[in-house]
Amino acid sequence: MAEAARDVGLFVTCLVDLFRPGVGFAAAALLERAGCQVSVPPQTCCGQPGYNSGDLATARAVARQAVAAFENHEYVVAPSGSCAGMVRRHYPALLADEPEWAGRAEALAGRTWELTAFLVDVCGTESVDARFDGAATYHDSCSGLRELGVREQPRKLLRSVRGLELRELEGGDECCGFGGTFCVKYPDVSLRMAGNKAAAARATGAGALLGGDMGCLLNLAGKLARDGSPIAVRHVAEVLAGRGDAPIAGATRR
Repeated sequence: MAEAARDVGLFVTCLVDLFRPGVGFAAAALLERAGCQVSVPPQTCCGQPGYNSGDLATARAVARQAVAAFENHEYVVAPSGSCAGMVRRHYPALLADEPEWAGRAEALAGRTWELTAFLVDVCGTESVDARFDGAATYHDSCSGLRELGVREQPRKLLRSVRGLELRELEGGDECCGFGGTFCVKYPDVSLRMAGNKAAAARATGAGALLGGDMGCLLNLAGKLARDGSPIAVRHVAEVLAGRGDAPIAGATRR
């Protein structure tokens, strides 16, 4: 008897929806190739901007909405360590004092995954059928790395991409300076951090900078573009899905 397909609710994320919807389609394609049945319930933000700014009332309201939207799915998967980390690590604490929501938030947190971690750790994906000609380097986003332990999973999948040479980025685990509202509150510090990361990317000689969070990617794409760098900045899902020729993240329209 054939194993039932995993039921996945795709948490698209605000930045993907608004700036790079192609990343969402790439994520859905990867999940479907891994044998999942994917649906996209009506959704808004994960609530992180309010949470980071101390507006806990708004963060709780958004968290309740997300719990209600996704709780009927076997798994929740996001192409973002930041959003997945918000649901998995912070929803239970946010809603802990609300009897109607506390248990539901805990249950959802336990079923929520970052995309590459889900593919490798849950679906058992060993490789992908994709090609990308050239060298690429990888930036580890803070939330994915530190909150969810996502590091080896994207690299494992990228090493299976035909034609791709993966070069490690010096300080790859350091913050890019975006940090959600951090870049708004501390723009000078943020710019220096982005500059350091951009310089490290250039030093690899790679033609592409990949990552798993659109916030980081848009931030770094902007900095590299202002510096006149030709480095293409892409979400890892695009390359893994064989869509590495998609428009560059954050590229200015001409």
